[in-house]
Amino acid sequence: MDFKVVEVKENILLENSLKAEEVRKFLKAKGIYFINVMASPGAGKTTLLINLINKLKADFNIGVMEADIDGDVDAARIVENTGVRSIQIHTGGACHLTAQMCLDAINSFDIDGLNLIFLENVGNLVCPAEFDTGANINMMLLSVPEGDDKPLKYPLMFEVSKIAVITKIETADIFDFDFDRCKENIAKRNKDAKVFKVSAIEDTGVDKLANYLKAIIKGA
Repeated sequence: MDFKVVEVKENILLENSLKAEEVRKFLKAKGIYFINVMASPGAGKTTLLINLINKLKADFNIGVMEADIDGDVDAARIVENTGVRSIQIHTGGACHLTAQMCLDAINSFDIDGLNLIFLENVGNLVCPAEFDTGANINMMLLSVPEGDDKPLKYPLMFEVSKIAVITKIETADIFDFDFDRCKENIAKRNKDAKVFKVSAIEDTGVDKLANYLKAIIKGA
């Protein structure tokens, strides 16, 4: 029996990668640096972004793209707590954003005058890591309550992220979380990843992360 094998996923990812390069070229021409933020639901993405943006907005004109399956709670929180421009992206049930979805959002967003865009990707440690959004850099968050073993269980997320932020460190006394072991596990997946420990609620470690982002953005 004759049959044909179609590598659907491979073709989808290749097409997405080409579109991601288009996004990068477009934003570079506009002088905009693009950061893709990924994490599980509840890891503290929005809370950390609010803190970071308030530390960075004196140096950059910032816009935020919030991606969720539904709802606009996070976009509203960003506007209310930082005053920067924000747009909500509904994925229509998808657990990730593609580069085309990002380009569509950018084209519908008032990016004039911006030089820094944050994307808060859909809460998920699997799907978002597979799709290049066209960002200059990926930053992933791992919260203490999730456990220090997650780099071993979700390797791709850590492999594609140049910045790994351990969040909610104020809860370390409650959970069985070993920071050294976590860093070792991250290094097994990505020896070049820059690791930060933060508490957005207590404003611990966020200045260090903000200064690092400031340096790489200005050096781009």
